[in-house]
Amino acid sequence: MSVNLQGIGESRQERKVARRHMALLFLFAVLVYFVGNASMVITDPVESNYVETAKEMMASGDLFSPRIYGNYWYDKPVFFYWELIAAFSLFGQTSFAARFFPALLSLVSLFLTYFFGRRLYGERIGWLAALIMGTSVELWYIGHAVITDTTLFVSLSGMLIAFYLGYTERRVRWYYLAFFLAGIAVLTKGPIGLCLPGLIILLFLAWERRLRELLSWHILAGFALFFAVTAFWYYPMVQLHGSDFIGKFLGVHNVLRATVSEHPRDNVWYFYILVYLAGLFPWSLASLPAALKRLWRRDVHLPRSSDLRFLVLWAVTVFVVFQCFATKYITYTMPYLLPVSLLLARYFAARRELSRFLAGGMTALFVVLACFVAPPLMEKASGRETATLLTPAVERLTAETGAQPLVVSYRDDYSCSLVYYSGIVPYRLAPAEVLKQSMPAPGEISWNDKNVMPYLFQEDLPGDRDVVLLTDVERKDGVRMTAETLSQELSGTWEQIGETGNGEQIFLRRAADGLQGEEMGR
Repeated sequence: MSVNLQGIGESRQERKVARRHMALLFLFAVLVYFVGNASMVITDPVESNYVETAKEMMASGDLFSPRIYGNYWYDKPVFFYWELIAAFSLFGQTSFAARFFPALLSLVSLFLTYFFGRRLYGERIGWLAALIMGTSVELWYIGHAVITDTTLFVSLSGMLIAFYLGYTERRVRWYYLAFFLAGIAVLTKGPIGLCLPGLIILLFLAWERRLRELLSWHILAGFALFFAVTAFWYYPMVQLHGSDFIGKFLGVHNVLRATVSEHPRDNVWYFYILVYLAGLFPWSLASLPAALKRLWRRDVHLPRSSDLRFLVLWAVTVFVVFQCFATKYITYTMPYLLPVSLLLARYFAARRELSRFLAGGMTALFVVLACFVAPPLMEKASGRETATLLTPAVERLTAETGAQPLVVSYRDDYSCSLVYYSGIVPYRLAPAEVLKQSMPAPGEISWNDKNVMPYLFQEDLPGDRDVVLLTDVERKDGVRMTAETLSQELSGTWEQIGETGNGEQIFLRRAADGLQGEEMGR
C-alpha cells in the first residue's frame, strides 16, 4: 500500500511540474510572440500580398478563390487566408489581427515540442527543447511574420509526431490525426505538405525495416481521410478555374519553385548552413565547439535508438530536400526546428547555467526588439505612411473634378502594402520595353506569373486626366526624382504634393498640363 501511495505522490508531483512548465511556456509565448504586434505595420514585399488577398476575398464574399488586385491569385492554397479572414473578423483589419495566428501557432509549436520531448525523454528535456526553440532567432522572426510558414510548421510537425506515436504505441487514432494534419499542411502550402513528411516517414520505416507498416488498413483509411480534407478546397478550385489553376498553382508555384531559382544569388551550397547558424542562434553557436570536437575525434556514429533515428532523419531530410531546391528561402528549413531543438536539449540539459543565461538573454532581447527596434524598421518597409498621404489627395481631387484621378506607381518596386492601407490600386508605370519583360506571357510558365498588378505603358500615359504619381526620392539607377525630372521623362508639368520620411514622393499632373505637354511633344 505504501508503494502505491508513493507512486501516486510522484505522479501528482510530475503533474504539478508539468502544469507549471505549461503555464510558464504560455506566459513566455505571450511576452515574446504577442507583445508589440500591434505596432508592427504590414511590410512589402511578402506580408502585404497575404493581407491584401484576404481583404479582397472578404470584400468579394468568395472565400474559396484567392484574389489580388481584382485578379485570381494562385500563389498559395487557401488555409492561411482563412486564418487571416478569421482574425480580421474578430479583431478588425489591424496589424495585431494579421499577426495573431502566426503568434498563436508559435505558441502551439512550443507546446508541441514540450509534449513530444516529454514523451520521449522526460520533463527536463521537453521543457528545455521548447525553450531552445522559442528563443531561437528563426522562430521569433517567422512567428511575427504574416506568412504561411508557422501554419505549415505546426501541421507538418504535428503530423510527424502523431505518426511516430502511432508507430510506437500502436494506436490507430494517432495515424488518423497524422493524415488529417497532412491535409491541413497541403491546404496551407501545397504538395510539399505531404511529400516532405511522407519522405521522412518512408526513410524512417526503411531504416527500421518496417516498410510493411505502409500496407496496413489504417494507412489506407488515413489516405482516404487526407483526400477528403484536401478535396474540400482543391476539388471546387479545379471545377471553377480548371487548367488556369492547375497550370499556375502546380506549374509556377510548385514545380518552377523547385527547378528554377527565383533568386539565383541565394542558390549556393552553404546557404542553409548559414541559415542554421543564424536561425538557431545562440544555441547553434554555443553547441558548435562540442560538435566540431566530436568531428575532430571521429566520435560520430549512426543513431542506435528508434527515437534518435526518427529525429535525425527528420532534421537531415528537411535540410537536404530544400538544399536540392533551386529556389532557397530562409523560412524553408523551419520544419527542422523541432527535431533539432530536441537534439540540442539533450546536450544543454547538463549545462543549466549556460541554458538559463542564453534563454534569459534572448527573451529580454526579443522583447526590446519587438517594442523598440522592429516597428520603425518595418515602417520603412511599408507603404502605410504613403497611403495616409495618398488617400486624402485622391479624395480631394475626386471631389474637385468629379472624376477619380489616374494613380500610377513609377518606382522600382510595386508596393502592395500601399494598396492594402489605401484601398487604391495604382497602375505600374514604365516604358513598354521594360514592362513587357515582367508581364506574364500567355501559356508560359515563368516567375512573371507572380506579377498580377495592373500595368500601364509609359508611352500610353493619358494627357487628358489628372495623374497622381508615386515614386521614390532616389531610384536604383541613382536618378534623384524631381518635378523637372518627371517633366523630362513623362512630359507635362508636375508638382510635388507629398513626401514621406521613407523617401517616397507623390506628384500631381493636372489634365490641362498633360494635354499641353502632349502638344509640345508633337
